[in-house]
Amino acid sequence: MTADEDYFALLDRAKEQLPEVAESHERFSIPELEILQEGKMTVIRNFIDVTDTLRRDPQHVLQFLLRELGTPGNLEGRRVVLKSKISAGHITDKIQNYTDTFVICSECGRPDTKMVKEGRTLVLECEACGAHRPVNVKKGVRSDSVNALKEGDIIDVFISDVGKKGDGIGKMMDFIVIVPGTVKGTTVRVKITNVSAKTAFGALTTEAATR
Repeated sequence: MTADEDYFALLDRAKEQLPEVAESHERFSIPELEILQEGKMTVIRNFIDVTDTLRRDPQHVLQFLLRELGTPGNLEGRRVVLKSKISAGHITDKIQNYTDTFVICSECGRPDTKMVKEGRTLVLECEACGAHRPVNVKKGVRSDSVNALKEGDIIDVFISDVGKKGDGIGKMMDFIVIVPGTVKGTTVRVKITNVSAKTAFGALTTEAATR
């Protein structure tokens, strides 16, 4: 066997032994969302299937979705229930935005990445090509904004609506704030008693609101 023949034989053997991850980006696809409308609510039945494919924490994906869609919601087993009627196309777009921002490597285009903290910066590290890049979240979307409103905070909230159960509904930053015993059109001072994803629950305080 000549030197050239030996080289090409070794090259063919090396190609056969390449790990599957080298071509994983060609096969990567997000499961088609199974979305149902239940009254004024929207249900993503296979949400955990999606997060398993993305290899991301379901709560991180959920918080991004709620912030982007501007609606409260919660994880129930393997599904997510959104407290608004939202089109399947709109939700699919947001899942794709999440994938582009938090999953796909900008250098090799593969999904074989993980998120790591370097100081205060969230970095996407590619396990396929070794590239590192800061996670560039779109303006107006903060990856840490879930911590902007905390249990025990005292805030003034304008009650813009009343829910089916008679609880007042307001908004603070990108949180929906639910306050029992309040009237639409009033501003009240409340103490935050619980925070779940992008929904906060408050109780009236004895102090008067600032306005």
